[in-house]
Amino acid sequence: MSNTTTSLNSQGRTVESLPFSKKIVYALGQLGWSLASYGAANFLNYLYLPPQEGGAALFPRMIHQGYVVGVLTVIGLILAFGRIWDAVTDPLIAVFSDKNKSKIGRRRFFMATAVVPFALFSVLVFVAPFGTGEQANIAANGIWLFVTVTLFYLFMTMYVTPFFAWMSELGHSSNERLELSTMISITWALGAMIGAQAPALQGMFQAQGMSALKAFQSAQGVFALVSFILMVLPIIVIDENRYAESVPCDDGFFTSIGNVIKDRNFLRFTLSDFAYWISLYFINNGLMYYITVLLGLPKETYSSLFILMFLVSFAFYIPVNFIARAVGRKRLLMIAFGLFGILFVFCSLFGYLPLPAMTQAMIAALLAAIPLAIFGILPNAMVSDMAEAYAIETGMYKAGVFFGFRTFMSKMGQSIGAVLLPSIVMIGAQQGEVVGTSGVRLTTVFALAFCVIGFILLLLYNEKKVQETLAKHHQN
Repeated sequence: MSNTTTSLNSQGRTVESLPFSKKIVYALGQLGWSLASYGAANFLNYLYLPPQEGGAALFPRMIHQGYVVGVLTVIGLILAFGRIWDAVTDPLIAVFSDKNKSKIGRRRFFMATAVVPFALFSVLVFVAPFGTGEQANIAANGIWLFVTVTLFYLFMTMYVTPFFAWMSELGHSSNERLELSTMISITWALGAMIGAQAPALQGMFQAQGMSALKAFQSAQGVFALVSFILMVLPIIVIDENRYAESVPCDDGFFTSIGNVIKDRNFLRFTLSDFAYWISLYFINNGLMYYITVLLGLPKETYSSLFILMFLVSFAFYIPVNFIARAVGRKRLLMIAFGLFGILFVFCSLFGYLPLPAMTQAMIAALLAAIPLAIFGILPNAMVSDMAEAYAIETGMYKAGVFFGFRTFMSKMGQSIGAVLLPSIVMIGAQQGEVVGTSGVRLTTVFALAFCVIGFILLLLYNEKKVQETLAKHHQN
């Protein structure tokens, strides 16, 4: 097999196929940013709205924990703004990345700029510099959290959006992009699995005499250092001008976004993705509550369940790759929606079933494994295919905007989840409690509802049209 393609990069030189060793390095970048982002995406509620342990809150109060605007909370509003800000900056960074003409590569430039502050702020969002407990200046800590969350998501976007767009340009065929998507899905899952060990690592540090708060912050610091090293590797190793089919696009922001939104097939797909991310936010951020509040298990169970869930999920990564080629990616995503729906129904019954609590938790982890593998692999590959089909039909290379708008919609979904979850989990809280059992259980109903909406919207996506465009082009 030749190690070059007939494509030309922006300098007019022949673009080589990416060697397998460099595909691994690219995937390690995904492991790095997955680990860096996991804590802020999944543990801010845990830290600032903590569950009970031993009759008291696990962490001291650092910000205001009650309702502030109707039924909205400070942590919910900050997280919602962070996600909305993250969503808004996605298409902006995407357009700037598409237009960029840096000598080191338009994607590498943004990734290199973002990598240090991204890793740094992944720790600072868990730091309350203005005291804790009775000595806390809760207003100042709230402002600090707002600022650090905002900056965290800015630099995360500057790394992640060009990183995803890179996949469309480093993979020179639909199958090669599916291979890259599978590889980064594996490393994303590894990053999430490692990041989920924060409570376990916290427990280890506590056993050495650290306070719960200091132990958790130290765990996040360790993860930030590891993630920085991994995120730097693809920036250093992969020569974008040598391996990427990169053609800068000079369209303005509104023109670029408008043209992509006019692709109705892509818009239908992203609306389905939008609903999926709302439901996923509830299950991801609610899992700690399901384990500790509904099942009465210790917080460390969260870490062991994630290991089980992702190890089982890994077993399905290669089968998903082959099945998707045989039956179609859309059909497999619809099956995944159905499996997630079953999962949410099961979680809503936690504590009522005549099964040991640990058995219920393990069944839920196993139920989640297959759809996590499917959703982890297929959407990125599908967006890459849509971006290439668009370029074939229009002559405009806007992979950055395609991925930027997709992540915009996904993060808007997470923003809605971030607003709703803290408010819902407080429903039914008794005196001296921060979260209530009935509220925690209600989150599974919301997750199921949005899962059903996502399934219905996916029915409107025309996969056949995209694949026919790609097949016709490559035949020629």
